[in-house]
Amino acid sequence: MIRSVFAVLCFILLHIGAQAFEILPGDSLNHQEITEQAILNATVQACRSLAQTEGTSFNNPAQPFTAEGVAASCSASQSSKAFRQAITSIKLRNIRVDIRYALKPSFHFDEEEFVQGRRIITDGMVAVKADNRMGNYETAREKLGEIMHPLQDFYSHSNWVELGNTLPNSNLIKAETSIGNIADQNRATCRSCVGNDCTNNILEDIIAGQILTSGYFGLLPFVSTKPPGKCSHGGSVDQTSKIEPTGGINKDSFQSSHGHLHTQAANLAVAATSQLLEDIRLAAGDLPFLQMVGISRGSSKALCFVTDTSKSMSDDIEVVKTVTSTIINIEVGTENEPSVYILVPFNDPGFGPVIRTTDATLFKDIVNHLTTTGGGDVEEMSLSGLQLALTSAPFNSEIFLFTDAPAKDKDLKNTVIALIEQTQTVVNFMITDSVVTNRRRRRNSNLLQTRAISESDAQLYRDLAQASGGQAIVVTKAELPVAAATIVQSVSSSLVTLLQASRDPGQTDSLTFIVDETVTNPTVYITGRSLTFTLTSPTGVTQQSTDSTGSLITSSETVGNFITVRLLKQVGQWAIRMVSNNPYTLRVVGESSVDFLFDFVEPSQGPFGGFDALDTRPKAGASGTLLVTLSGSDSAAVTEVALVESTKGSEETLGVVSQGSGNFLVQVDVMPTVEFVVRVKGRVQGSATDFQRQSPTNFRASNLTLTANSDSILTAGTMTSVPFTVASTRADENITIRATNSRNLDSTFPTVLLVESGNSTNGTVTLLAPLSIPSGSDVILTIVAETPDGSDTNYIVLRFSVVNSLNDFTQPACQLLSMQSGCVENCSLSAWVASVRVTDGDSGAGVERVSLIQGTGVFNTSLEAGNENVTLVSYVASCCAPVMQLLVVDRVGNVGTCQFTARVSGSAAASLSFFLCLIIMGFGQLLLSGFMK
Repeated sequence: MIRSVFAVLCFILLHIGAQAFEILPGDSLNHQEITEQAILNATVQACRSLAQTEGTSFNNPAQPFTAEGVAASCSASQSSKAFRQAITSIKLRNIRVDIRYALKPSFHFDEEEFVQGRRIITDGMVAVKADNRMGNYETAREKLGEIMHPLQDFYSHSNWVELGNTLPNSNLIKAETSIGNIADQNRATCRSCVGNDCTNNILEDIIAGQILTSGYFGLLPFVSTKPPGKCSHGGSVDQTSKIEPTGGINKDSFQSSHGHLHTQAANLAVAATSQLLEDIRLAAGDLPFLQMVGISRGSSKALCFVTDTSKSMSDDIEVVKTVTSTIINIEVGTENEPSVYILVPFNDPGFGPVIRTTDATLFKDIVNHLTTTGGGDVEEMSLSGLQLALTSAPFNSEIFLFTDAPAKDKDLKNTVIALIEQTQTVVNFMITDSVVTNRRRRRNSNLLQTRAISESDAQLYRDLAQASGGQAIVVTKAELPVAAATIVQSVSSSLVTLLQASRDPGQTDSLTFIVDETVTNPTVYITGRSLTFTLTSPTGVTQQSTDSTGSLITSSETVGNFITVRLLKQVGQWAIRMVSNNPYTLRVVGESSVDFLFDFVEPSQGPFGGFDALDTRPKAGASGTLLVTLSGSDSAAVTEVALVESTKGSEETLGVVSQGSGNFLVQVDVMPTVEFVVRVKGRVQGSATDFQRQSPTNFRASNLTLTANSDSILTAGTMTSVPFTVASTRADENITIRATNSRNLDSTFPTVLLVESGNSTNGTVTLLAPLSIPSGSDVILTIVAETPDGSDTNYIVLRFSVVNSLNDFTQPACQLLSMQSGCVENCSLSAWVASVRVTDGDSGAGVERVSLIQGTGVFNTSLEAGNENVTLVSYVASCCAPVMQLLVVDRVGNVGTCQFTARVSGSAAASLSFFLCLIIMGFGQLLLSGFMK
C-alpha cells in the first residue's frame, strides 16, 4: 500500500519540476548554463594567463562566450570537439546529483547542512586536484561536475543573497574555515508567507544578525523532519512548505518562492563556480588545467600503441618505432601533435604497465628501447593490454594493436567491448603471421611457420575492430610498414567519419556519403578479400576499382586485406557500390572542424525530472533518448539523426528537438535489438551542402538492466563496496557476472546471480586500493552481466579517484625574512630586495611549487639546507615595480598567495647608493644569473 502510494506520488511529481536551478533549459538560468558559463570564463582566464607567461598576445573571444570562440582565442580551434566533450561531461555529472542524490540535503545545502555540504565540495576538490596531478582528466571532470552542484545550490537554497551578500562565499571551497554564523538547530528562521508573497518570510533578527539558514525539503505529505520555526525550500513539490511556517525561500527559478532574487543567486553561482575553477587552475597550472577542460596545444587525440613484445615480433616492433618517429618528426609543434602518447606492451603472462606521457622525445626514446622476449607459446595477453589502453586513452581515441598471436584472455571480450562503447574509441588490429599470410609465405618461400593466428582466433580481432569501427588489417611482416603508414592520419584531431559499414557475410550493396565544403582529404578504407567497388561522384562520374586510370581517385593502394583509396574532393553526395561474397568493412573519413558528440540519456525515474547519462547499454525494445552536441561551428544545426543497422544498412530516422547552444535531444520510439551506428546530418549556416557524420563505434541495446551507485572516491587502504543491481525481461536464468578494474586491485564479486524475469537481484563488488597507490590514480571498474547462452550482455563502467588519508587542508604560508629598499619617487634609479621563506607547516604535505604571478624582477628559488619541505625565495626588482606576488601550491593542491610591497623612503642619492651596495654585496651576480637564464 505504502509503496503504491509513493509510486503514484512520484509519477505526479515527475511532471512538476526540478529542485535547484531547473536542470533543463528554460527562461531561468539552470545548472547547465551556470556550469558552461563558468567553464568558459575559467578557460579564457587560463589561456590569457598562459599567453602572458609565454609573452604572446591574447585576443578575448567575442561575447557571449562559446566553446568554439574560446577554443579559437586559445589558438586551439582543433580542440573544439574535445572542449565540447569535456563541458558536456561536467554538465551531465552536475545534473546527475539532482537525480541520484535528490533527497540528500547535504548535496543541496538544504536543512542547514552547511558543514556537510562544504565537506562534499572540499573532499571532491582534493580528488580533482590529485587526478589532475596524475593526468587523469576524465575522472577529474566527473568529480568536478558533482561538486559544482552543491556549490551552485548554496546560493539558491540558503539566505546568502537575502543577507545582502554580493560576492561568493569563498570559504565553501576552503576546509576548516568558518562558513558563516549558522543558525542554531532550535532557532526559528522563518515566518509563514502571507498569500503567495514570500518575499519577507525570513525573520528580521536572522537578517540583522547575518545568520545563515536554508530551507527544509520533504516529499511525503504529513511526514516532516522540519523543526518548529524553520524555513522550507518551497514549491509545489516540497511538502514541508505546507507546514507552519508555510512557504519557502528557494531561488531556483523566477517562479520560485524567492524568484525575485533568482538572477542574483544565479550570477553568484556563476561567480562561485568560476572561483572554484580558478583555485583548481592555480593548483594544477595553466597547461594541465586546459587539458582537463579539453584544450590542447596540438591534436586532442592520443597516439596509442598496444604491442606484442614476444620474440617473433621483432619486425613489427621496428615498424612501431618507424611510425612513432615519423609522426613525432612531422607533427611536433603543429596542430596535429598528439596531446598524449600511450604505449602498452603485452606478452604472456605479463601485460603493461601503461606508459603515458606528453613528452614526445621521451616517448620516442621509450619506443626505441622496446625489446622482445619469450614467445615460446602461441597465445598472448592481448585483450588485457587493450583493456589498459582503453582505460588510459582520452575519449574518442584511436588505438593500434600489433600482434602475430591469438588472444589468451578471450574472456575479456565483452569487457573490452563495454569500454569501446563507453569511450567511443576506434581500435585497429595490425595482424601479421595469420593462417592466410603464412600460407602465402610458405607457398612463396617454403618457410615453415610454427606460430600463426587461426581464422577462428582472427575472428575475435575482427569482431572487436567491427564493434569499434576500426579495421582488422591482415598482412605479412614485410607488408606491415605500408599498412602502418595510414596511422599518421589518425592522430589528426579533425578526423571525422563520413560513413561506416560492415557486411558479414559479404553482399552487393550501394552506400552513400556526403563530402561537404568543410571536408578535406576524403579517404576510403576497406578491409576484405576478393572484392570490387565502383565510385560515383556528385556529378555522376564513375570509376571502378579495377580501372588503372580515372578522375575520382588520386591514389589507391592494396596491401594484404587492406585497401586505401584517396579521393579527389568533390562537394556533394557520393555513392560506392561494393561487390563481394566475403566479409568486408568500409570506412570513409575526412578532416573537418565540424563533428558531433552524443550520449545515451534517460529520463529520471525520481521526483525531479531531468536526464541522466547512461553508463550502460540502453534498454532493448524500449524508448530511448540521445543528447547530440555539435562541435566546430556556432552556426551549424542538426536536421536529421538516424540509427543505422551495422550489418544490413536499414535505418530509422528520428525526431530532433533543439535545446540551444548546439545541443539537440533525439527521441527513439523503440531501441533496436541489433547493432547500430548513429548518423547525423545537418547544415552549416551559409553552406550550400548538408554535412553527414557517423559514429564509427557500433552500439546495441540489451534486455538486461545493470545499475550501480557508489561514491566516486576510493580511500587508499580502505575497503570500498560498490552495490549493483541486475534486472531482466527475459526468463528466469543465472546471469554470469564479471568485474574487472584497470589497476588490478584486490576485488570480490559474485560470479553468478539468479535473476527472475521482471525482477532484480542485488550484488556487491568490493575494491581495496593499497596504501602504496599514489593519490590521484584513477580506477575504472567494469561490471559485465551475461546471459547463459551469451546472446545478451550489458555492462556498467564506473570511474573512481584514489585519495590517501592525509588530511592537509592548510594553505602554505610565506614568512618575510628581510626586505631592503631605497625606493623614492624617481623609481628608475632605485631597486628593492626581498627574501621570503615558504613553508607548509609541520604536518603539511610540503611545498610543491612557488611561482611569481605579479612583478617583473629577478625571481629565484632554492630549498632550505636540510629541509626539502621549505622553499627560499630571493627577489630583486626595480622600484618602478614595487609589488611582488607569489603563488604557492603544496603537494596536495592547497593554494595560497603572498604579496609584498617595497617601502618608499630616502633620497635619490641614497637609493643610488643602495643600488650600488647591492652589487657590491653580491646581488649583482644574482641579477646577472637571472638575466642569463
